[in-house]
Amino acid sequence: MGAAAATLATSGRIGSVSPAWAAAADTYRSLNLFGDVFEKVRSDYVEKPTDQKLVESAINGMLSSLDPHSSYMDPKSFRDMQVQTRGEFGGLGIEVTQEDGIVKVVTPIDDTPASRAGILAGDVISAIDNESTQGLTLSQAVDKMRGAIGSTVKLGVLRGPGKEPREFSITRDRIQIRAVRSRPEGDDIGYIRITQFNEQTFEGVKAAIAKFQADIPADKFRGYIVDMRNNPGGLLDQSIAVSNAFLERGEIVSTRGRNADETQRYNARPGDLSKGKPVVVLINGGSASASEIVAGALQDHKRATIIGTRSFGKGSVQTIIPLGQQNGALRLTTARYYTPSGRSIQAKGIEPDIQILQDVPDELKGRDSTKGEAALRGHLKNGEDERGGSQAYVPPDVTKDKQLIAAAELLRGKTTAAQLIESNKAIAPVPEKATAN
Repeated sequence: MGAAAATLATSGRIGSVSPAWAAAADTYRSLNLFGDVFEKVRSDYVEKPTDQKLVESAINGMLSSLDPHSSYMDPKSFRDMQVQTRGEFGGLGIEVTQEDGIVKVVTPIDDTPASRAGILAGDVISAIDNESTQGLTLSQAVDKMRGAIGSTVKLGVLRGPGKEPREFSITRDRIQIRAVRSRPEGDDIGYIRITQFNEQTFEGVKAAIAKFQADIPADKFRGYIVDMRNNPGGLLDQSIAVSNAFLERGEIVSTRGRNADETQRYNARPGDLSKGKPVVVLINGGSASASEIVAGALQDHKRATIIGTRSFGKGSVQTIIPLGQQNGALRLTTARYYTPSGRSIQAKGIEPDIQILQDVPDELKGRDSTKGEAALRGHLKNGEDERGGSQAYVPPDVTKDKQLIAAAELLRGKTTAAQLIESNKAIAPVPEKATAN
């Protein structure tokens, strides 16, 4: 009788367990499993592992299983990301690349310590502070050239076909990453190239607009070409500010998280800096994230004509969550964004109003396109009609840039949108559904 009563009492307690408590118990069992595996690796792996590296790898594995854009940044990666978004750092002002283990100067940036010292495009950097660059990764070499403003670094350089050795002693200065470049296109169009959205982007666009308005008579000014091809994105607030520069009113973008009360809407403030002048936006398969927000806002408000090829399709928002000075930060996908008309471009991209393909050199054919968000393993899904893969080639010779030429002709009234659409129909590919590799 006593045993039976005990059994009934125990059964009654199990039956009253809440689903939330049961789920929490499952979670704790899984954490215990993780602890067991962690200890086994620490004690039995063939070589003694570093505890910190094991933990960071476990965190990375957890985050990378969510989507391609969530990740853990160790302290160094977090600092590098902050440098990228600030758009300025202490350094020399050299754009470098690495070929077969050799660190080579792509170009010295105008009016920087490197250009004033006489560093030239094509120079090979053989040593930094008397340490050979052989065996260094590109990021390690860059780290050694960056440093406190006012400090000095020695560069060993090999120049020309004969690899003539030279040595430069250069004082580091404040270097700004130029997110915006501009130039007049002829004497009647303002061309604005946005390469990324960092903390300097809106001010760069604002300055470019002001200069064009000062230099080009209003009665002669045909409008703006905003080139965001191969722009990978960046800061959300900067994409909103750039959109606002060309809008008088209306929604720019909305972000929607897991819960309805997390929805945020961002609206344009009165004051179109461009004063209503016509705008053409250039995009391609390399245009992602913040650049898609700008293109989507201007397209939905019919404020700009979009020319080029379908954009990348990154329609999610990442929040950077610092984890303390010694622990880096968490990059976590927290929302999707939507264009003013309510479109989610996640894994679909923005279709241009006028699709124009570039003529690609034979040696680059097959390597001139991006696979897009829809081809990334683990991407956030967005229905059945996901699209991916779009041309991302931009000719280095502007006289062969069909998209740029079409934009200028459209603004000058030499052709119409309908004529451009019709003339490019024959070469436009049929969009295909993307598959993840």
